[in-house]
Amino acid sequence: MFVRKDQPASRESHSYAALTGAYAIDPVHSTIGFAVRHAMISNVRGRFTRYEGLLKLDGSDPARSEAHVSVQTNSTETGIQERDAHLKGPEFFDSAAFPLMVFHSTGISPLGHDAFRLDGRLSIKGIELPLALDIAFGGAGEDAYGQQRVGFEGTATLRRSDWGLTWNTALETGGVLISDKVTLTLDISAVRVEETPAV
Repeated sequence: MFVRKDQPASRESHSYAALTGAYAIDPVHSTIGFAVRHAMISNVRGRFTRYEGLLKLDGSDPARSEAHVSVQTNSTETGIQERDAHLKGPEFFDSAAFPLMVFHSTGISPLGHDAFRLDGRLSIKGIELPLALDIAFGGAGEDAYGQQRVGFEGTATLRRSDWGLTWNTALETGGVLISDKVTLTLDISAVRVEETPAV
């Protein structure tokens, strides 16, 4: 039986055994978002609307699990069309030349109480660098259509300039228009696509 969100937050490692298998990220019920400080006053938030990903979970040994995600950079949405066009253009993602942003895991460390550190490599504009995410297991169960689902939430902080996203402009009052620090947020729901262990 799958563990569910209404069960106690702390679970023994063997409780994950039934989750072993491959899961496709469901973009309809997931969010890959970001936040960045704007004008040194408030955060601008956005998201990517087109992406796909595969999670290969090993419930008996979570450290052997894998995650692979690709995001279409031209699917950036912040609520303002002009800003979105700028982000997709050559001064930021340059979506015409680099249509995909790709992440693949290199290691997973269980931290206890349904928390994990997910280490991986993130590629943006042809630059691939390490990225670590803090991941929390949200729960698992059968949805209304009989599909087996798992849920995870995650966050990571990165410096966009490391990946060549360096555009900025100085403010008359001091400082810059856009912070170098970007916070990524993940709220993932994934559907089982393979019943046999995938890792």
